Amino acid sequence: MAGAKYFMALACHHDNLDCYDSRYHAWNSLRVGPKKDVVGIWEKAARGAGLKFGVSNHAAHAWHWYQPAYGYDPAGDRKGVRYDAFRLRKEDGKGQWWDGLDPQELYTGGHAVLPDGIDSIEAMNQWHDANNGQWIETGPKDDPAYVTRWLLRQTDLVAKYKPDLVYMDDHELPFGPVGLEAAADYYNRSIDWHGQIDVVLTGKQLKPYARFGMVQDVERGFADRLWDEPWQTDTCIGDWFYNEARLRDKSYKSAEEVIQRLADVVSKNGNLLLSIPQPGDGSIDSETEKVLDGMAAWMVHGGEAIFGSRPWRIYGEGPTRLIAGMQNEEKAKPFTAQDIRFTTNKGALYALFLGRAAGPTTIRSLAHGRVAGQIERVTLLGGGPLAFRQDDAGLRFDMPHGINFVPAVRIDGRGLV
Repeated sequence: MAGAKYFMALACHHDNLDCYDSRYHAWNSLRVGPKKDVVGIWEKAARGAGLKFGVSNHAAHAWHWYQPAYGYDPAGDRKGVRYDAFRLRKEDGKGQWWDGLDPQELYTGGHAVLPDGIDSIEAMNQWHDANNGQWIETGPKDDPAYVTRWLLRQTDLVAKYKPDLVYMDDHELPFGPVGLEAAADYYNRSIDWHGQIDVVLTGKQLKPYARFGMVQDVERGFADRLWDEPWQTDTCIGDWFYNEARLRDKSYKSAEEVIQRLADVVSKNGNLLLSIPQPGDGSIDSETEKVLDGMAAWMVHGGEAIFGSRPWRIYGEGPTRLIAGMQNEEKAKPFTAQDIRFTTNKGALYALFLGRAAGPTTIRSLAHGRVAGQIERVTLLGGGPLAFRQDDAGLRFDMPHGINFVPAVRIDGRGLV
């Protein structure tokens, strides 16, 4: 899986809107919003570009995340006035943009409705934490049909678009045996499509037994070791939604930060899933363009160290230590020129320098006595051959000044890989 190229489309987020031609859910992007099959458009574009195609499903949590919509303000001018989900029904849509649609299907129904009489934000938050939670993998106890509809929507999504990867925004699988049924359906369909299970299903916080059947996703986080099994991290250059402030204050992740992350992840047998937020019209803003252009420029020469690559015997070297786990990007320290990551591809060894290496450079992991094999040639990708020597301290060469970020060198020789 490491080094594969694929594109992922969001099929349904926590707002419970299906962004595709959904057979079992009327609140979909052909009925409202753009009136288009968004997933279908991306699927054709991705496959036309020779990419693998994936979809993400976040809908399992919609039922409890929407329960505050049945509540009210505990203070202020509209204290106690119930929100739309509590009062709106299908008949209220007559003459509206949502005419013919049932708001209760979107909001999922009042499964944990806030009682009357709460009069402080603190008490309101405590009630929600106790009754509908932040992260629940079971369905609503009073509505088993919700879980059945989720399964129908998921199997319909897979049948229509034949995705190579399905991202589940869940800890392991949602809804117990029903989630397992969705996984079995996906894998059985893959056997029909490909003659074997040639697809990927991801989940978070997997227990050891689950890693035999799914790929672990580490959201906005890191690994601190080379994994035996494939894994993935997902992050965004900004927020998990389009935030115009990122454009104004130029606070997106830079192309350099993305490529640093990519090199680190791939060296540890992982994939990087990168989200590019877009405004409602689907465009790419000017600052995002700069990030994408910078990544594309690096890929012209550096891509051979990533795409189709495999990890080496060790993931790398250097002083920076990453904290393993989810949701910890803000704790990461900047990489240095001594932080190096290794990959292999078609018999060659690659060393990617996460910091801006320049001048005299040493790869300590390639010292005499520390590595088997004979180094015969060292080439800076995009820059040509480098004079080198190997001694007890490491592989030594001079890195040119003024080159692009995350310089990568190809190391050829017998017995290195």
